[in-house]
Amino acid sequence: MKHNDHKNKIIREMKCTHFRSQMHELSEAFKSIWCFAKWARIESQLFKKLSQFSSLKRSDINHMTTTFEKKIEILRKKFFFSSSQANVNNIAESFISLTVSFNSRITKDEVKQTIKWVKADKASSALNISNRALQASLAELTSVLTSLFNACVTHKYYLKQFKKTQTIVLHKLKKSDYTDSKMYRFIALLDIMSKVLKSIMIKRLSDIVEIHYMLSNAQMRARCKWFVISTLNLLINQVHTV
Repeated sequence: MKHNDHKNKIIREMKCTHFRSQMHELSEAFKSIWCFAKWARIESQLFKKLSQFSSLKRSDINHMTTTFEKKIEILRKKFFFSSSQANVNNIAESFISLTVSFNSRITKDEVKQTIKWVKADKASSALNISNRALQASLAELTSVLTSLFNACVTHKYYLKQFKKTQTIVLHKLKKSDYTDSKMYRFIALLDIMSKVLKSIMIKRLSDIVEIHYMLSNAQMRARCKWFVISTLNLLINQVHTV
């Protein structure tokens, strides 16, 4: 948090310095200052024009769609296509005959640390509860969220509200034809409380599999404190062994 605050302070100072330098340049040039005065008097008072989503082409019939509903349908098929079930018949069955006992009770300290860890100014979900607001009310909400998360774990129930996401469509930069749905990408905004619960459970499970050596040493991805150098060391050891 301290590093983020220091970074934001530097950014604010740089923006302020840049603005002052621009004002100084305008004041030095007689013509430029009148252009700036005209913009401040006329154009700055106008409402910003809303950006228009361009028409999209349908690949099956080579037809341009202009209605909002048809654009949504094209993007839905592009982003949320149905995938076929993978064939796992050629994979040998394997299981770990290991019983692990652990305390599934979520503590207040875990909830506090996880909420403090999330970035404060990330985009909020459909509930419009920002991360910064949640962090600001941490003292009042810690007990409530801890009880809620423990109830979810105890009853093995994931709230419907936690499953909802808000999908935002963004266009890719510097593309020539925005009528093609391939020129767009999407981001999914998740509920902040669901992200906190997921982060706590992921850390719990990661600690369990690491402590009890449930993963192979060849497993590199999504492991804490395993970096590129770990992969290189494994590769070097394998080469020396051969």
